[in-house]
Amino acid sequence: MEKYLINPNQKISKINKNIYGHFAEHLGRCIYEGIFVGKDSKIPNVNGMRKDAVSALKEMGLPVLRWPGGCFADEYHWKDGIGAPETRKKMINTHWGGVVEDNSFGTHEYFELCRQLGCETYVNANVGSGTVQEMSEWVEYMTFDGLSPMSELRKRNGAEKPWKLDYLGVGNESWGCGGNMNPEYYGELFRRYNTYCRDYDGNAHITRVACGPNVADYNWTKKVADKVKGKADLISLHYYTIPTGVWEHKGSATEFDEKEYISTICKAYRMEELVSNHIAMMDSVDPQKRMNLIVDEWGTWFDVEPGTNPGFLYQQNTMRDAIVAGVTLNIFNKHSDRVKMANIAQTVNVLQSVLLTDGKKMVKTPTYFVFKMYKEHQDNTLIGSYITTPMINSEWDKKEFPQLVESASVDENGVIYSTIANASAKKSSKIKCQIADRKIKSIKAEILTGECHEKNDFENAEAVKTVEFTDFRKLSDGFTATIPACSVVKFVIE
Repeated sequence: MEKYLINPNQKISKINKNIYGHFAEHLGRCIYEGIFVGKDSKIPNVNGMRKDAVSALKEMGLPVLRWPGGCFADEYHWKDGIGAPETRKKMINTHWGGVVEDNSFGTHEYFELCRQLGCETYVNANVGSGTVQEMSEWVEYMTFDGLSPMSELRKRNGAEKPWKLDYLGVGNESWGCGGNMNPEYYGELFRRYNTYCRDYDGNAHITRVACGPNVADYNWTKKVADKVKGKADLISLHYYTIPTGVWEHKGSATEFDEKEYISTICKAYRMEELVSNHIAMMDSVDPQKRMNLIVDEWGTWFDVEPGTNPGFLYQQNTMRDAIVAGVTLNIFNKHSDRVKMANIAQTVNVLQSVLLTDGKKMVKTPTYFVFKMYKEHQDNTLIGSYITTPMINSEWDKKEFPQLVESASVDENGVIYSTIANASAKKSSKIKCQIADRKIKSIKAEILTGECHEKNDFENAEAVKTVEFTDFRKLSDGFTATIPACSVVKFVIE
């Protein structure tokens, strides 16, 4: 029996709600069809936004939404997406599928979507092909309440008052699709572009995000952090879980054997190493720890579903993805002293999405239910916790990772939330939890579980969903439980 210790007296850090953030790029059917269908669509909508998608995302607890990219951000010129929709410029989305981008979803539509979701805003601006003036004017258009050319233009386009811009990304993947820059050059560009993006009077500080590394590029992190310290609030990290480790053949989202399953979870658990090492690299040049880390692109990346546009990155979502989400979110919680946001890629119909749509139909994926289970962690206080666990060996990776990955938090009323992911495809695990200095009044629990290939599709939309979990016994100072294989369990302890 594994030992699980929770110490509510050890209050570590606030879990920023934005760790549970999402990312919506102009890619495939994420924005168009997935979220935005237009006011004239037969699909029920409010101001063009799908009612079913907005309702599901609100219920899940989406706290912040990153937009418009991604690689698309560095070829996006925001003035093409304002004004009367019929007058907006059309372009070819050269990054994703070579389809026509008609710019019918632009700045006003994005802020309307965030209003409906009740979430914070994170706009990624164009450094790769854009100018300082273009970025500066966009910030002015969005946030300035005085008299200026951009504020007057905004008013003429129907928005009398400015919006609240919470986060501004200055470029995206500048080491790759955002300009193929070296870190020193990007760091200097960040300082220049950032200078002209004002915090206007009457508006709160816009949190500035500098483009951070791809996976384990610690040289990029160190050199950029040294350039932008004192200017940037956050540095981003991008890491995708690709079971084969080969871009040309990433593996199927639904057809995989146990070795590939284990490799997927092993690679997902690498997030622990990456977050720790990049934070250490940032601190080596900024010992005052003025900058924090965000992981604004993460999740599984498989081969696209057969018969779909390769540039649309449409993939199914199984219990394997749910385990990746459960493990990763627990890692972020444990690092919430320095990880202040994360954005899974991507919200609808792209990569590890939480929703899939097909015309009027919509499906909630297993990943959706993990986010919904974990939402009580948002803005809670991380508390000390530790679990003994067997290790699982990945033959493909020549590495091992823990079978059980957990985190625990407490809310303002003293209620404890514990989330545990059992990453084994076949083995359950018995645990005994002891909670320091606490007499337990009640415990409730819910579980998401199933064989690792199980999924929700348009023929069977509820094959995988959360249900009440009862395989535990309450003790005076904790509980015992059997955590099934391939499962994510949440305990609510009073």
